[in-house]
Amino acid sequence: MRRIAVWALSLLLVGAIAGWLNDTQAVAGDPNAKMPALEAKLSAGDLAGAIELARAEQDSALRDQLLARVAAAQIESSAFTAAVDTAALMQDDLARTTALRQVAKSRADAQGGGAAVDFNSLINLITSTIAPDSWDDNGGEGAIESYRAGIIVDSEGVLKRIKREDAGDWLTQLKRDAAARPKAESAKRQSALRKISLTRLERAVSLRRALGKPVDREMLVLAGLERIEYVMLYPETGDLVIAGPAGDWTYDHEGRTISAHTGRPVVRLDDLITVWRHTASGGRVAMGCSINPVEANLAAAKSFLDESQKKPLKPGTAGRWLDEIRSHVGQQDVEIFGIDPHTHVARVLVEADYHMKLVGLGLEPAVIGMPNYLEMVRVEKGQAPPPIDVLRWWFTMQYDALEASPARDAFHIRGQAVRLQSENEMLTDRGQRVHTNQSEPLNRQFAENFTHNYAKLAEKYPIYAELQNLFDLALVGTLIETDGLADRCGWDRAYFGVEGDCGVPQGAAPAKVDTVVNHRKLAGRHIIAGVSGGVHADPRAVVRQMREDKELDSDHLRGAPLAELPRDQWWWD
Repeated sequence: MRRIAVWALSLLLVGAIAGWLNDTQAVAGDPNAKMPALEAKLSAGDLAGAIELARAEQDSALRDQLLARVAAAQIESSAFTAAVDTAALMQDDLARTTALRQVAKSRADAQGGGAAVDFNSLINLITSTIAPDSWDDNGGEGAIESYRAGIIVDSEGVLKRIKREDAGDWLTQLKRDAAARPKAESAKRQSALRKISLTRLERAVSLRRALGKPVDREMLVLAGLERIEYVMLYPETGDLVIAGPAGDWTYDHEGRTISAHTGRPVVRLDDLITVWRHTASGGRVAMGCSINPVEANLAAAKSFLDESQKKPLKPGTAGRWLDEIRSHVGQQDVEIFGIDPHTHVARVLVEADYHMKLVGLGLEPAVIGMPNYLEMVRVEKGQAPPPIDVLRWWFTMQYDALEASPARDAFHIRGQAVRLQSENEMLTDRGQRVHTNQSEPLNRQFAENFTHNYAKLAEKYPIYAELQNLFDLALVGTLIETDGLADRCGWDRAYFGVEGDCGVPQGAAPAKVDTVVNHRKLAGRHIIAGVSGGVHADPRAVVRQMREDKELDSDHLRGAPLAELPRDQWWWD
């Protein structure tokens, strides 16, 4: 009976892997000539000899099939760690992922009587960095570590800001837990240009998850990577590499994972997977969000404003008057497009958009030398205040350049990534917003000021640096697709890709936010301002404008002979 089970598992695993390989390349060797010898060694219990025989095969496709047979025997013997080690020797990532999927399923069957396999490769974020009373299951408002950074979304989908003093015990526990975990000292060294092989990282993550092990913290934060500045391709070793400054990481007062050296948020693995699945699936729809007022509420607010402006406000009633306006406008709807609204990426998009509006209307301080919109309004005595309309501000992509080497195997990203654009929308009596495709000088000046001061704002408010990281990821993901970089290095993205088993943390999707509105008294009149807008990231236009840099050289940027690196090393300086 055991012999039948071994053969059944072997046929399932080897057959599936052979199917993957035959889709992409012809098998030069004859498995019928090698398999009997392999079976003889397995029957004799000589696993070491079987592995040696398989590794000696020169044809990579046949070698993967032979290794799959060995892994099947190890799985049947419940030697799951050994099976993962064998799978790690497979060259084709689809073949390796198929084998690892079977390892994980068999482990789950052995431990839970056939329980479904959980491939949520980043789930340790929940257990390692979250206070238990912040989980939805326990009635708390938070869901996952990253979602505590600046905002939370309650069970009704309403976005709420976190006050610094509310971080308290949760943040203290977070830092205590981090200090108690073993430190990856080498990854915490400061580096001007750290290289990360995405193909090697995918293999390392999938191997750990197949054994039920949590993903290393250094994997989750991409070895402390702060920004992506370069993309390099090395087909001879099958490596697709991203590179940029990196170093030690810690947490800010809102629980964000940031660079201990610069305070800048690090690039996250779950963000990379989320964004690249969007670009890999076609990316025809831009990635972004929109915060929109409800028409009926706008109509009610406009009617109230028209009526209240017929006579001056009584002294001391301005605050109550503004509260009534907010009450009429009510909560605004959040729309997220292009990516899963339950992911950390969606939270960053919405928080950046919402916070930008708070800064714009003076509800959060800007930076020195940058006035908010209401401070820029000038009304001479006897003149009418600006007309009641809706200011529209939204983030788009803006890079100085995307440069490619002559061989298109090295790419350099230049620029701050983000630009704020503006438009004035007219407001009808029925609350309809009418696009004008124009921006009044004052509105346009504020948007230009915001863009000009973006680096300072990102230093003061890390959410804007997180938005830069997302834009960089979207640009690189689109570059990978348009230039066929994954295909050129033989990377199928079987674990990180659209159909891959690698999961990302999920939380409540933002659905509504409180209205952002403010006023200013000027020349005896109360000026009211409200804002709509969002985020619209479409990297295709940036890629189309890519230019050649003859001085750019992937070999010069490499930093280490990849063929000499240990097989499990996925980053280097």
